[in-house]
Amino acid sequence: MARVVVGVTGTPGSLMALHGAAAEARVRGVQLLAVLAWQPPGGDLASRDGCGPSVLAECRAAAADRLRDALGTAFGVVGPGVPVAGLTVRGTPGAALVDAARDPEDLLVVGAGPRTPLRRLLRPSVARYCLAHAGCPVLSVPPSPLQAELEAAQRRNLWRLPLDLRELSRLGQREGGG
Repeated sequence: MARVVVGVTGTPGSLMALHGAAAEARVRGVQLLAVLAWQPPGGDLASRDGCGPSVLAECRAAAADRLRDALGTAFGVVGPGVPVAGLTVRGTPGAALVDAARDPEDLLVVGAGPRTPLRRLLRPSVARYCLAHAGCPVLSVPPSPLQAELEAAQRRNLWRLPLDLRELSRLGQREGGG
């Protein structure tokens, strides 16, 4: 059975991917499967040394809450217009998504955010993993154009840099605001 499978984390980039996946599911007339991968604190090595069943149950419940919150944030009470199923999987995001989209007729949708050299070093690309290992087509959704502006504002706040009001007026003119 063909489905549209999408990775969800709740970040703005994953919400863009979720909206893109919902649009693809509507066009194809298939189910949308939202997948959130989770790992215990410290990864799998930590779970062998001290995470008891209660900690793992709390992590699983927190992942389910994050998935529900992300779906609620993305679609509200209206919903995406297609049947939606949610799945939380203990594991790494790339492997969880490739495993969930194992039917060749599935479509796997992932967000592809900007990758700085530091991010590449610390965290491997889920989109790249999925493109290399998936047995079905993979759609990579670019981040929202507003994402770069949001990150610039966050950096400005982090470094306590003053806001240049001329920048706001240029932004308003570009969007047709005056």
